[in-house]
Amino acid sequence: MLKQRVITALVLLALLLPALFASNPWPFMALTMVLIAAGAWEWGRLNGVPAGVSWAGALLSLGACALAEQVGWVQRTPLAVWLFAGAFWVLLGGWMIQRGVAGWALWSRSWRWLVGLVLLVLAWVAMAQAHQRGVNFLLSVLVLVWAADVFAYFVGKAVGGRWIKTKLAASISPGKSWEGVLGGMLGVLLVAWMWVEIDRRWAWPDLSFYSLLFAKGWWLALPALLFMSAMSVVGDLVESLVKRSAGMKDSSGLLPGHGGVLDRVDALLPTLPLAMMLVFWI
Repeated sequence: MLKQRVITALVLLALLLPALFASNPWPFMALTMVLIAAGAWEWGRLNGVPAGVSWAGALLSLGACALAEQVGWVQRTPLAVWLFAGAFWVLLGGWMIQRGVAGWALWSRSWRWLVGLVLLVLAWVAMAQAHQRGVNFLLSVLVLVWAADVFAYFVGKAVGGRWIKTKLAASISPGKSWEGVLGGMLGVLLVAWMWVEIDRRWAWPDLSFYSLLFAKGWWLALPALLFMSAMSVVGDLVESLVKRSAGMKDSSGLLPGHGGVLDRVDALLPTLPLAMMLVFWI
């Protein structure tokens, strides 16, 4: 399993890194479109739609991403779109986690499928727009999610359940603890502080997400970063809930050793649009 994970990670890096740093944005946009289409196909399978509909969802997501680029949303998305995405994620995520697997099953299959496609496309638009703001900006958002996940894992392993006996979401992901969530938040604040210091010392062509927030004051940056960290957990829990509802351990086997595309990007689905919403709002 470890060998498969390493090989898959190396292949992904070999594809993503040249596209990420290319002078033309199209290689990155095209590659991430394919990944989002794969995620749309997985989403159809997780929600029990027929195989043909799953493939149609992949094609629809590709077409929607291309259309968004053509109408200029990658360059500048209307603020109302990010406000909608942010409100939808907060309300839907909170509702799903509170109601659990049984609540998700009450929705019609077609509605669940359509909602997922919309959220996947919005995540792609946010990622493409973040990339065009600059590699430093995009990486800072991605690292926020990774830092929250890594710190939550190690803190949860070390002290999970010792201080707060109540599980975070026992029926969805029994291994997650409140201590892990708090550790992830502290990790994000630490990474943000270090990144801002690096921004100050290096003449990057673009500012990071953290520097943009702290430029408006710590009173805005701190709650914004804690909110982003919390929403990365929501994205993770929502995908875990959908997989549990489908009776699947992984969203697919497209990425050997890692599961599926959705298993790797679940926490990014809410955080990317929310990052763009915060940037446009401030």
